[in-house]
Amino acid sequence: MMELKRSSSGQSKFRSINSIILKFPRFKEGLKEIKCVFEQFDEDSNGTIDWDELKKCVKKLQFHVKEEEIDDLFDSCDVDEKEGIQFNEFIVLLCLLYLMMDSSSSSDNTSKIGSPELEATFNTIVEAFLFLDKGGDGKLHKKDVIKALNDECPSEKSPSHVTRTRFKEMDWDRSGNVSFRQFLFAFLDWVGIDTDDETHTTKR
Repeated sequence: MMELKRSSSGQSKFRSINSIILKFPRFKEGLKEIKCVFEQFDEDSNGTIDWDELKKCVKKLQFHVKEEEIDDLFDSCDVDEKEGIQFNEFIVLLCLLYLMMDSSSSSDNTSKIGSPELEATFNTIVEAFLFLDKGGDGKLHKKDVIKALNDECPSEKSPSHVTRTRFKEMDWDRSGNVSFRQFLFAFLDWVGIDTDDETHTTKR
């Protein structure tokens, strides 16, 4: 998915890590929009989206994806295995659904989902990932992340312990490679989201 996104959008619009950080307030506004969607479809107000609620949400937002793809992402994003999607997991799931649909859609100037605001938020998150994905293979590697954080703008070079910490926050399984899904969960921690629950700090 990320390779297709890169081929359609070219290089990331970001030029330094600070340019991403400066976007955090706008990210937070976009996350508030997603929070409203989450609360709308959390029909029993239990703080999670179950499978039936998710199906209604996907239909309302006009995500044209197969039911089995929703199943797979539900299982993949329910990282604490509580059989329900909590808010930060919901953000990741919607963004992945958007990428799946976007990669199979024709490129035009129309909104591909029912909310242009959500689409803009997801696109900017993807741009942040592409900035770090120097290898262009849809995975983040430690050396590439360090290069992105330091080499693009030497005047904004991050201390080595900061870059190591940032990568460790993304690399849950210590494999040395970070998927877009892993990046998303870490990115939401960096931006800061308004939620009453810490949902993915113990089991991933």
